[in-house]
Amino acid sequence: MRLAKVACADCPIRHRAVCAEADADDLAVLESIKSYVSVPKGGSIVAAGDAFDHVSSVVAGCATMSRTLEDGRRQMVGLLLPSDFIGRPGRARSSFDIEAVSDVTLCRFERPAFEKIVRSSPNVAQRLLTMTLDELEIARDWSVLLGRMTARERVAKFLLSLVRREASAEGQEITDGPVVLHLPLSREAIADYLGLTIETTSRQFSALRREGLIETPSARQVVVPDVAQLTLEVLDDDGGPIA
Repeated sequence: MRLAKVACADCPIRHRAVCAEADADDLAVLESIKSYVSVPKGGSIVAAGDAFDHVSSVVAGCATMSRTLEDGRRQMVGLLLPSDFIGRPGRARSSFDIEAVSDVTLCRFERPAFEKIVRSSPNVAQRLLTMTLDELEIARDWSVLLGRMTARERVAKFLLSLVRREASAEGQEITDGPVVLHLPLSREAIADYLGLTIETTSRQFSALRREGLIETPSARQVVVPDVAQLTLEVLDDDGGPIA
């Protein structure tokens, strides 16, 4: 569903999205070519192999990136939260299925028009590069999570990643706590994301709750009373945080 455009000055992700470093001239161009669309929960944003006609910033909601193997098995490879960018200039087709797991609002740009801005604006190009490098770091982090971490560490790491995102959204430093998190995924989707069964994921949430490392006032809300204590759950053998 197409929505009325929100002025860039009033956009809730203005200082975190791909336009964060844009100057007044860049913003004026972006404003002229953007459109807002809504994708309902469960809706497809783009399917693997489909053409990337638009690139987008997530304004609200949560989406997942996944890949389905030939035998039907599916692996979730990433979460897309507010300010995350969907698509890449120069890439004509999607490599992943991207699906809304809640109602999602996108600020989107036709890909050729956005590619033109990237070529002409050092500010937008630099911001896109920074976001791409951040995404690469997350992908490396993901390989450690799947290849090395225990189920308990995976759940703790997932919650800590949300703590970081929450602090970034508020423009604040991470505090020791308490921090209130609104889970963007169901327990089943979290299990899928972490490469665990739902039973194992639920047991780890219960164990962390029993030990006072988290509180769960509701199914989609988690309180971290002490971030430093939860961080100890994902330390390596030398006592340092796992990258």
